[in-house]
Amino acid sequence: MNKPQPDTAPAPGVMEVISPGIRRILAPNPSPMTYWGTNTFVLGEGDVAVVDPGPHIPAHMQAILAGLAPGEQVAQILVTHAHLDHSPLARALSQATGAPIYGFGPAEAGQSEVMKALAAQGLTAGGEGVDHDFRPDLELSDGERFVIGSVEIEALHTPGHMANHLSFALGDVVLTGDLVMGWASTLISPPDGDLTAFLASCERLKARSDRLFLPAHGAPITDPAARLDWLIAHRRSREAAILEALGSGEADIATLARQIYTDTPAALLPAAERNIFAHLIDLTGRNLTRALPQLSVDAKFIRL
Repeated sequence: MNKPQPDTAPAPGVMEVISPGIRRILAPNPSPMTYWGTNTFVLGEGDVAVVDPGPHIPAHMQAILAGLAPGEQVAQILVTHAHLDHSPLARALSQATGAPIYGFGPAEAGQSEVMKALAAQGLTAGGEGVDHDFRPDLELSDGERFVIGSVEIEALHTPGHMANHLSFALGDVVLTGDLVMGWASTLISPPDGDLTAFLASCERLKARSDRLFLPAHGAPITDPAARLDWLIAHRRSREAAILEALGSGEADIATLARQIYTDTPAALLPAAERNIFAHLIDLTGRNLTRALPQLSVDAKFIRL
Protein backbone atom coordinates (compact mmCIF):
# COMPACT_ATOMS: atom_id res chain seq x y z
CA MET A 1 0.00 0.00 0.00
CA ASN A 2 1.02 3.61 -0.46
CA LYS A 3 2.18 5.51 2.57
CA PRO A 4 -0.78 7.15 4.35
CA GLN A 5 -1.21 10.89 3.81
CA PRO A 6 -3.19 13.45 5.82
CA ASP A 7 -6.88 13.43 4.91
CA THR A 8 -7.25 17.21 4.86
CA ALA A 9 -5.77 19.20 2.00
CA PRO A 10 -4.34 22.66 2.65
CA ALA A 11 -6.50 25.55 1.45
CA PRO A 12 -5.61 26.61 -2.11
CA GLY A 13 -4.11 30.07 -2.47
CA VAL A 14 -2.82 30.35 1.10
CA MET A 15 0.94 30.82 1.60
CA GLU A 16 2.28 28.78 4.52
CA VAL A 17 5.71 28.03 5.94
CA ILE A 18 6.75 24.38 5.46
CA SER A 19 10.39 24.54 6.57
CA PRO A 20 12.81 27.39 7.29
CA GLY A 21 13.17 29.36 4.07
CA ILE A 22 10.48 27.32 2.28
CA ARG A 23 6.82 28.27 1.82
CA ARG A 24 4.05 26.42 -0.02
CA ILE A 25 0.95 27.68 -1.82
CA LEU A 26 -1.44 25.13 -3.32
CA ALA A 27 -2.80 25.61 -6.85
CA PRO A 28 -6.57 25.01 -7.28
CA ASN A 29 -6.21 22.04 -9.65
CA PRO A 30 -7.15 18.86 -7.74
CA SER A 31 -7.65 15.74 -9.82
CA PRO A 32 -6.93 11.98 -9.76
CA MET A 33 -3.55 12.82 -11.33
CA THR A 34 -2.64 15.78 -9.10
CA TYR A 35 -4.20 14.75 -5.75
CA TRP A 36 -4.82 18.04 -3.84
CA GLY A 37 -3.34 20.05 -6.70
CA THR A 38 0.13 21.34 -7.53
CA ASN A 39 2.31 22.50 -4.64
CA THR A 40 4.00 25.74 -5.65
CA PHE A 41 6.98 26.44 -3.41
CA VAL A 42 8.57 29.79 -2.59
CA LEU A 43 12.21 29.66 -1.55
CA GLY A 44 14.13 32.28 0.41
CA GLU A 45 13.14 35.72 1.64
CA GLY A 46 13.38 39.12 0.01
CA ASP A 47 14.44 38.00 -3.45
CA VAL A 48 12.65 34.66 -3.77
CA ALA A 49 12.47 31.72 -6.16
CA VAL A 50 9.10 30.27 -7.16
CA VAL A 51 9.17 26.54 -7.92
CA ASP A 52 6.52 24.99 -10.19
CA PRO A 53 4.08 27.87 -10.70
CA GLY A 54 1.62 25.28 -11.97
CA PRO A 55 -1.08 25.31 -14.65
CA HIS A 56 -2.08 28.53 -16.38
CA ILE A 57 -4.53 29.75 -13.75
CA PRO A 58 -4.31 33.57 -13.45
CA ALA A 59 -5.90 33.51 -9.99
CA HIS A 60 -3.08 31.26 -8.76
CA MET A 61 -0.47 33.71 -10.05
CA GLN A 62 -2.22 36.53 -8.22
CA ALA A 63 -2.30 34.41 -5.05
CA ILE A 64 1.45 33.76 -5.33
CA LEU A 65 2.22 37.45 -5.67
CA ALA A 66 -0.25 38.47 -2.97
CA GLY A 67 1.22 35.88 -0.58
CA LEU A 68 4.70 37.43 -0.65
CA ALA A 69 5.78 39.62 2.22
CA PRO A 70 5.92 43.40 1.69
CA GLY A 71 9.00 44.29 -0.32
CA GLU A 72 9.61 40.75 -1.56
CA GLN A 73 10.03 40.09 -5.25
CA VAL A 74 10.25 37.05 -7.48
CA ALA A 75 13.84 36.81 -8.74
CA GLN A 76 13.83 33.29 -10.19
CA ILE A 77 11.26 30.81 -11.45
CA LEU A 78 12.25 27.14 -11.23
CA VAL A 79 10.40 24.34 -13.04
CA THR A 80 10.87 20.69 -12.13
CA HIS A 81 9.48 19.40 -15.45
CA ALA A 82 7.31 20.27 -18.43
CA HIS A 83 3.94 18.77 -17.57
CA LEU A 84 0.82 20.91 -17.90
CA ASP A 85 0.21 20.93 -14.15
CA HIS A 86 3.69 22.35 -13.43
CA SER A 87 5.11 24.67 -16.06
CA PRO A 88 2.55 26.70 -18.11
CA LEU A 89 2.13 29.53 -15.58
CA ALA A 90 5.90 30.12 -15.56
CA ARG A 91 5.86 32.34 -18.66
CA ALA A 92 3.06 34.59 -17.40
CA LEU A 93 4.74 34.89 -14.00
CA SER A 94 8.01 35.76 -15.74
CA GLN A 95 6.30 38.45 -17.79
CA ALA A 96 4.67 39.88 -14.68
CA THR A 97 7.84 39.95 -12.56
CA GLY A 98 10.77 40.00 -14.99
CA ALA A 99 12.18 36.87 -13.34
CA PRO A 100 13.94 34.36 -15.62
CA ILE A 101 12.72 30.76 -15.90
CA TYR A 102 15.16 27.99 -14.96
CA GLY A 103 14.79 24.38 -16.09
CA PHE A 104 16.71 21.43 -17.45
CA GLY A 105 15.50 22.09 -20.98
CA PRO A 106 12.40 21.66 -23.15
CA ALA A 107 10.07 18.71 -22.70
CA GLU A 108 12.19 16.29 -24.74
CA ALA A 109 15.51 17.20 -23.11
CA GLY A 110 17.27 14.24 -21.55
CA GLN A 111 15.38 11.50 -23.42
CA SER A 112 17.29 8.24 -23.94
CA GLU A 113 17.88 6.91 -27.44
CA VAL A 114 15.30 4.19 -26.78
CA MET A 115 12.65 6.76 -25.88
CA LYS A 116 13.56 8.95 -28.85
CA ALA A 117 13.04 5.94 -31.12
CA LEU A 118 9.63 5.20 -29.58
CA ALA A 119 8.62 8.84 -29.98
CA ALA A 120 9.72 8.67 -33.63
CA GLN A 121 7.37 5.70 -34.05
CA GLY A 122 4.53 7.99 -33.01
CA LEU A 123 4.18 6.91 -29.38
CA THR A 124 2.81 9.78 -27.31
CA ALA A 125 2.66 10.06 -23.56
CA GLY A 126 -0.49 9.74 -21.50
CA GLY A 127 -1.40 11.09 -18.09
CA GLU A 128 -0.84 14.68 -17.15
CA GLY A 129 -0.14 16.14 -20.60
CA VAL A 130 3.13 17.58 -21.90
CA ASP A 131 3.83 21.31 -22.10
CA HIS A 132 5.49 21.28 -25.52
CA ASP A 133 5.79 25.08 -25.44
CA PHE A 134 8.03 25.06 -22.36
CA ARG A 135 11.40 26.70 -22.96
CA PRO A 136 13.48 27.81 -19.97
CA ASP A 137 15.39 31.07 -20.23
CA LEU A 138 18.33 29.41 -18.50
CA GLU A 139 19.10 25.70 -18.69
CA LEU A 140 20.44 24.11 -15.51
CA SER A 141 22.93 21.27 -15.60
CA ASP A 142 23.01 18.39 -13.15
CA GLY A 143 24.72 19.40 -9.93
CA GLU A 144 24.65 23.10 -10.72
CA ARG A 145 24.44 25.32 -7.64
CA PHE A 146 23.04 28.83 -7.43
CA VAL A 147 21.97 31.25 -4.72
CA ILE A 148 18.66 33.02 -4.25
CA GLY A 149 18.75 35.51 -1.39
CA SER A 150 20.38 33.61 1.47
CA VAL A 151 19.43 30.15 0.13
CA GLU A 152 21.78 27.92 -1.87
CA ILE A 153 20.02 25.55 -4.24
CA GLU A 154 21.45 22.53 -6.04
CA ALA A 155 19.79 21.28 -9.23
CA LEU A 156 19.63 17.49 -9.50
CA HIS A 157 18.70 15.91 -12.81
CA THR A 158 16.30 13.16 -11.72
CA PRO A 159 14.66 11.72 -14.86
CA GLY A 160 12.16 8.89 -14.70
CA HIS A 161 8.75 10.50 -14.42
CA MET A 162 9.88 12.76 -17.25
CA ALA A 163 13.17 13.14 -19.08
CA ASN A 164 13.69 16.82 -18.23
CA HIS A 165 12.80 16.37 -14.55
CA LEU A 166 14.83 18.28 -11.96
CA SER A 167 14.76 18.05 -8.20
CA PHE A 168 16.02 20.97 -6.11
CA ALA A 169 18.07 20.42 -2.95
CA LEU A 170 18.40 22.93 -0.15
CA GLY A 171 20.81 21.18 2.17
CA ASP A 172 19.07 18.04 3.40
CA VAL A 173 15.64 19.11 2.10
CA VAL A 174 14.79 18.15 -1.48
CA LEU A 175 11.92 19.35 -3.64
CA THR A 176 11.26 16.12 -5.52
CA GLY A 177 8.64 17.26 -8.05
CA ASP A 178 6.78 14.18 -9.28
CA LEU A 179 9.69 11.78 -8.88
CA VAL A 180 8.87 10.87 -5.26
CA MET A 181 5.41 11.43 -3.77
CA GLY A 182 3.85 10.05 -0.64
CA TRP A 183 0.25 9.61 -1.78
CA ALA A 184 0.90 7.45 -4.87
CA SER A 185 3.57 5.66 -6.82
CA THR A 186 5.04 7.73 -9.64
CA LEU A 187 3.39 7.72 -13.06
CA ILE A 188 5.88 6.46 -15.67
CA SER A 189 4.43 6.72 -19.17
CA PRO A 190 6.84 6.18 -22.09
CA PRO A 191 8.30 7.86 -24.06
CA ASP A 192 8.42 10.71 -21.54
CA GLY A 193 8.55 8.37 -18.55
CA ASP A 194 11.51 5.99 -18.30
CA LEU A 195 11.56 3.26 -15.64
CA THR A 196 15.29 2.60 -16.00
CA ALA A 197 15.99 6.28 -15.34
CA PHE A 198 13.41 6.36 -12.52
CA LEU A 199 15.08 3.57 -10.58
CA ALA A 200 18.51 5.17 -11.08
CA SER A 201 17.17 8.50 -9.79
CA CYS A 202 15.67 6.81 -6.73
CA GLU A 203 18.98 5.12 -5.97
CA ARG A 204 20.76 8.43 -6.36
CA LEU A 205 18.46 10.11 -3.85
CA LYS A 206 18.87 7.16 -1.46
CA ALA A 207 22.61 7.78 -1.40
CA ARG A 208 22.05 11.36 -0.19
CA SER A 209 20.39 10.52 3.17
CA ASP A 210 18.16 13.60 3.15
CA ARG A 211 15.92 14.63 6.05
CA LEU A 212 12.81 15.80 4.19
CA PHE A 213 11.26 15.49 0.73
CA LEU A 214 8.76 18.07 -0.50
CA PRO A 215 6.86 16.62 -3.47
CA ALA A 216 4.88 18.67 -5.97
CA HIS A 217 1.66 16.89 -4.97
CA GLY A 218 0.62 15.83 -1.50
CA ALA A 219 2.17 16.22 1.94
CA PRO A 220 5.85 16.41 2.91
CA ILE A 221 7.66 13.08 3.22
CA THR A 222 9.33 12.92 6.61
CA ASP A 223 11.06 9.56 6.09
CA PRO A 224 12.62 9.81 2.62
CA ALA A 225 14.65 6.60 2.92
CA ALA A 226 11.59 4.50 3.75
CA ARG A 227 9.60 6.01 0.90
CA LEU A 228 12.38 5.37 -1.60
CA ASP A 229 12.68 1.79 -0.37
CA TRP A 230 8.93 1.31 -0.87
CA LEU A 231 8.98 2.76 -4.39
CA ILE A 232 11.90 0.60 -5.48
CA ALA A 233 10.41 -2.55 -3.90
CA HIS A 234 7.05 -1.80 -5.54
CA ARG A 235 8.67 -1.63 -8.95
CA ARG A 236 10.69 -4.79 -8.37
CA SER A 237 7.52 -6.61 -7.30
CA ARG A 238 5.75 -5.51 -10.48
CA GLU A 239 8.76 -6.62 -12.52
CA ALA A 240 8.64 -10.07 -10.92
CA ALA A 241 4.93 -10.38 -11.73
CA ILE A 242 5.58 -9.56 -15.39
CA LEU A 243 8.37 -12.11 -15.65
CA GLU A 244 6.20 -14.73 -13.97
CA ALA A 245 3.35 -14.06 -16.39
CA LEU A 246 5.72 -14.36 -19.36
CA GLY A 247 6.81 -17.75 -18.03
CA SER A 248 3.66 -19.16 -19.63
CA GLY A 249 4.68 -17.93 -23.08
CA GLU A 250 4.70 -14.81 -25.21
CA ALA A 251 2.12 -12.12 -24.54
CA ASP A 252 1.26 -8.60 -25.57
CA ILE A 253 0.92 -5.66 -23.20
CA ALA A 254 -2.88 -5.75 -22.96
CA THR A 255 -2.85 -9.44 -22.02
CA LEU A 256 -0.22 -8.88 -19.36
CA ALA A 257 -2.17 -5.98 -17.90
CA ARG A 258 -5.33 -8.07 -17.55
CA GLN A 259 -3.39 -10.90 -15.92
CA ILE A 260 -1.51 -8.71 -13.44
CA TYR A 261 -3.96 -5.90 -12.66
CA THR A 262 -6.83 -8.23 -11.76
CA ASP A 263 -8.54 -5.77 -9.40
CA THR A 264 -8.19 -2.73 -11.68
CA PRO A 265 -11.38 -1.25 -13.20
CA ALA A 266 -11.53 -1.47 -16.99
CA ALA A 267 -11.36 2.31 -17.30
CA LEU A 268 -7.92 2.31 -15.65
CA LEU A 269 -6.44 -0.53 -17.69
CA PRO A 270 -4.92 1.83 -20.31
CA ALA A 271 -2.83 3.41 -17.56
CA ALA A 272 -1.90 -0.06 -16.33
CA GLU A 273 -0.81 -0.98 -19.85
CA ARG A 274 1.48 2.07 -19.94
CA ASN A 275 3.00 0.93 -16.67
CA ILE A 276 3.54 -2.59 -18.04
CA PHE A 277 5.17 -1.16 -21.15
CA ALA A 278 7.54 0.94 -19.02
CA HIS A 279 8.65 -2.23 -17.26
CA LEU A 280 9.02 -4.17 -20.50
CA ILE A 281 11.26 -1.46 -21.97
CA ASP A 282 13.48 -1.73 -18.90
CA LEU A 283 13.45 -5.55 -18.93
CA THR A 284 14.26 -5.65 -22.64
CA GLY A 285 17.14 -3.25 -22.13
CA ARG A 286 18.49 -5.62 -19.47
CA ASN A 287 18.11 -8.64 -21.80
CA LEU A 288 15.50 -10.27 -19.56
CA THR A 289 12.78 -10.05 -22.19
CA ARG A 290 12.64 -9.68 -25.97
CA ALA A 291 10.16 -7.76 -28.10
CA LEU A 292 8.72 -9.42 -31.22
CA PRO A 293 9.26 -8.26 -33.89
CA GLN A 294 10.72 -5.05 -32.37
CA LEU A 295 10.23 -2.84 -29.34
CA SER A 296 6.90 -1.07 -29.69
CA VAL A 297 3.64 -0.72 -27.84
CA ASP A 298 2.09 -3.30 -30.19
CA ALA A 299 4.85 -5.92 -29.79
CA LYS A 300 4.59 -9.29 -28.15
CA PHE A 301 7.17 -10.12 -25.52
CA ILE A 302 8.95 -13.30 -24.47
CA ARG A 303 10.98 -14.03 -21.39
CA LEU A 304 14.66 -14.87 -21.94
